[in-house]
Amino acid sequence: MSEKKELLTTNRKALTINLDESKYGTFAEIGAGQEVARVFFQAGGAAGTIAKTISAYDMTFSDAIYGKAPRYVSRERLGLMLEHEYNLLIERLSGQRGDRTSFFVFADTVATKGFRGTNDAHGWMGLRFQAEPGGPPNEVLLHVRMWDKENVLQQDALGIAGTNLAYACFYYRDDPKRFIESLVDNLGTQRLEVDMLKFSGPAFGHIDNRMMALYLVQYGLTNAVMFGPQGDVLQPSEVLYKKAILVERGSFRPVTHVNVDMLNCATAQFVQEKDVKGKDVVVIMEITMNNLLASGALDAPDFLSRVDLLGELGFTTMISNYSEYYRLTSYFRRYTKERIGVTMGINNLLEIFNEKYYEHLEGGILESFGRMFKNTVKLYVYPMRQEAYDRYLASGVAAAPGSHVAHAFASSVLITAKNVQVADHLRNLYAHLLENHYIDCIVGFDPDVLAIFSRDVLQRIRDADPSWEQMVPPSVAVAIKKRKLFGYTGAKPA
Repeated sequence: MSEKKELLTTNRKALTINLDESKYGTFAEIGAGQEVARVFFQAGGAAGTIAKTISAYDMTFSDAIYGKAPRYVSRERLGLMLEHEYNLLIERLSGQRGDRTSFFVFADTVATKGFRGTNDAHGWMGLRFQAEPGGPPNEVLLHVRMWDKENVLQQDALGIAGTNLAYACFYYRDDPKRFIESLVDNLGTQRLEVDMLKFSGPAFGHIDNRMMALYLVQYGLTNAVMFGPQGDVLQPSEVLYKKAILVERGSFRPVTHVNVDMLNCATAQFVQEKDVKGKDVVVIMEITMNNLLASGALDAPDFLSRVDLLGELGFTTMISNYSEYYRLTSYFRRYTKERIGVTMGINNLLEIFNEKYYEHLEGGILESFGRMFKNTVKLYVYPMRQEAYDRYLASGVAAAPGSHVAHAFASSVLITAKNVQVADHLRNLYAHLLENHYIDCIVGFDPDVLAIFSRDVLQRIRDADPSWEQMVPPSVAVAIKKRKLFGYTGAKPA
């Protein structure tokens, strides 16, 4: 976390903006009343800040003003609101006061807890603003989830969050970490989750949206963020909603032929499941924050390189705080009732059966498995060579073989989900899961890539040993050399 700063009250933030004579704009809010505008009115001095407030709550009125959007609580609707209100503000007031005013529009479209209390309480909010009078527009969009049980508390949280967003845009935009942390000032993450954030415009030219998304996870504002193949920040519910999901967890440092083969084989089996055929499927490569922080501190270039390389291969990437698999699958259950598949190697399978990870659960490993497998979840397990398996058991970590050992692997025994050994008192549990196809062996794999381990590839890159290039997909090798990633310095001198 960044250095501890004075925590300003919500009222103080609103009043500071109200007393800033250069700030002037519109508040447009749909779905929970005019909660953010109310904060500014109650703070005092709002006449110097608010040009207009509007709440086009009725759908017919809303469509007439902003045009139609696929959903009323959506990024598209928020974009239409910001565009319309900002253009109107500039058109009507720039001639009158544009030389001394930085115009802004705050907008939100939200769904708080309904009368029957069965809906998902969430919303989109954003601020479009000028950094200086007459300047080009800048924009921050975010998606929030409200966790209070009562509607009135959700409305209160929305008012605070909107005020935090406006204040951060005006006063914290040169301090990205403080910007992120301040979004839940006077709220805390137990009341509000921010699971998507996007910056655009010249005032944010120094900001990488992927890093901002990562900070959301690192600082606890959300537990997972997603990136598309082009590195664009995605909103999880838009990607996962009602989809069958297949996920592979790894370090991907760098992504290797094994990572790709594992996911391709698992995907081929996953789409043939009876309850997956014909369904929309999303395939995800996932990295945990524990992995990113393995060295003790977040290495931003290292993180970005992993996302970029996965994107080179067309994969969607997720960064999560879910070290346990059962928590990851529970997260997916927020958005879908369809089948969830998890593909992994033998070493990860053994970690799942390590009871030390479940000591905090009253029901221990049985409780964790109950949570993980209760809703059509299946594990697809990739095989491991016997030699690597023996080293894993001896060291606790799957050691990286050298090239001479890798050659010997060609004729060695395979350890699969069918012959792997778990602790004696867990064997009946494992047999039950295997017999009922909660766990399946991956088939159709490429035996020639089984000797590849990311840590071995990484060491060869750093040692300038060119053999690493044969261990990763061609586009990944090109990107590593071109961008000098993971310590690449060039070929070893002759």
